[in-house]
Amino acid sequence: MHKSAMSVSQKLWPSLPLQHRIRRLWLAYAVLGLVAVVASLWVSGAIGRHRAEAALEEQARMDARLNAALLRTVLEKYRALPFVLSQDAALAAALAGNDAGTFERLSQKLEMLTAGTKAAVIYVIDKDGMAVSASNWREPTSFVGNDYRFREYFQGAAERGQAEHFALGTVSKKPGLYISQRISGSNGLLGVVVVKVEFDDVEADWNASGTPSYVVDERGIVLITSIPSWRFMTIGRIAEVRLTAIRESLQFGDAPLQPLPLDMVRNLGDGLDVVEIVMPGDAGKTRFLDVATSVPATGWHLQHLVALGPSVDAGIREARMLALLILLPLLTGAAFLLRRRHTIALRISTEQQAREELERRVVERTLDLSQARDRLQAEIIGHKSTEQKLQAVQQDLVQANRLAILGQVAAGVAHEINQPVATIRAYADNARTFLDRGQTAPAGENLESIAALTERIGSITDELKTFARKGRGSAEPTGLKDVIEGAVMLLRSRFAGRMDTLDIDLPPAELQVMGNRIRLEQVLINLLQNALEAVAPKAGEGRVEVRTSTDAGMVTVTVVDNGPGIPPDIRKGLFTPFNTSKESGLGLGLVISKDIVGDYGGRMEVLSDNSGTRFIVQLRKA
Repeated sequence: MHKSAMSVSQKLWPSLPLQHRIRRLWLAYAVLGLVAVVASLWVSGAIGRHRAEAALEEQARMDARLNAALLRTVLEKYRALPFVLSQDAALAAALAGNDAGTFERLSQKLEMLTAGTKAAVIYVIDKDGMAVSASNWREPTSFVGNDYRFREYFQGAAERGQAEHFALGTVSKKPGLYISQRISGSNGLLGVVVVKVEFDDVEADWNASGTPSYVVDERGIVLITSIPSWRFMTIGRIAEVRLTAIRESLQFGDAPLQPLPLDMVRNLGDGLDVVEIVMPGDAGKTRFLDVATSVPATGWHLQHLVALGPSVDAGIREARMLALLILLPLLTGAAFLLRRRHTIALRISTEQQAREELERRVVERTLDLSQARDRLQAEIIGHKSTEQKLQAVQQDLVQANRLAILGQVAAGVAHEINQPVATIRAYADNARTFLDRGQTAPAGENLESIAALTERIGSITDELKTFARKGRGSAEPTGLKDVIEGAVMLLRSRFAGRMDTLDIDLPPAELQVMGNRIRLEQVLINLLQNALEAVAPKAGEGRVEVRTSTDAGMVTVTVVDNGPGIPPDIRKGLFTPFNTSKESGLGLGLVISKDIVGDYGGRMEVLSDNSGTRFIVQLRKA
């Protein structure tokens, strides 16, 4: 075996010294591992970036559609108002009569209408372009008496019947959308009614979301924005001729109409871009995902910006962490195998050198070699005999260990199903007594309880089988009230004469803990049984209390009795198997209970003195 292994080693490393070859292999492995880590970080970072950008794109499109829908809702709310007012006969009569008193009463009416509809301003312009009535007629910035012939919304309504025009107010200096409707009489144009809509609430809602949004018209001029300093700026540059015409129209006052501090990084298509913007108050540029969507029933487009940095960086970190969690165990396993291979090679080399030294001594001292060979053969025989004996002893120990484990499992099963079996016996005796008395209804109820308990025994054994095959039962949300009531039901028949000593403060039905109902019932059965047995000598003075409390994600169940307490010698090894003070006890109940609680992430403690014993069970809250 040594010669074959040595030949393999020589084939693998035919010329270089063994230690030097091992160092070169470890250096190559380190380089390969470093390359694998760098490559995995790069690939996982690209995947994480793609996934984060895809998720961000989907969320950004949804937010953009919601913002556009909000804006459309605001617009549709006010579009019908000018038309309705244009059909008002009293308004048409006021324009036809041209009476100052009538116009004042009309202003009062418009004032009340503005308060009810939450419009910014409602005003009426006569056919000459002069405002004759307005909802803000009482204010210093009243529109009454102002000339609006130059306004596009007046000209459009006079010519086409209706118009919409976004502009900066010449009097109020506040931007808004002017929705106008022509008022006609028997002799033609009487005037125009105008409703001004301001978007302060919409901009405040967008600003509260923490992601910039703005609306541009067909010329690329920002009309509505969550960032006030961007208002009346432009996307790109507007031709100087057109820019001059816009300024002369006074649509946006003296706004400079400068381009937004925005640079296009790349176009992703379908109304999606990656841009860099200098945000107000920031020194450098921030990269955003820019989603564009049209605002229905207008020529506007809504631009919604979502910062790429935080979400993309988090996606890259998460993907790289996952890659490292997968790659590092693989590299560790490979290093372990390589280390094991080198250890075997070194051992083979050491054995080869020892044999060569032995052969040299054989040549020098033939007689000593013969005697040494005889002794070596005797030692080899002794080693083989010892090895065989050790193997036999090891097999015996393994078999004994298996038998001990089987004994503990069998004792645990017998201990856990003994309580429901005792209850079944009590129910059966009661049922026979009821049948002898001819009381079939109580007897039937007892038989149903027996059936339920047999199902519970099956559940317990199934749980133990599952534990034997898979290690530990899985935790799930379990109602603590159901667990306590189930445990009390199992003990009711066995301790029928002592159940009045129980003082149980049941928790609310919605309180749940992490665990399995059957296994948690086993814990409470063991604790309640020990407590009831401890207070039995006190007759009517015995008391067992069960209390429940919650704190910081944990639920605490406390079982307190006023019995004589646990002796100190028993208390030291209380959670050691087969340690019990009962003549018929196995000493497994508390051991099993503590293991069950530990399986579900909880813990069990015990306090005991001459005045009684307190078991504290803490479980994770579901």
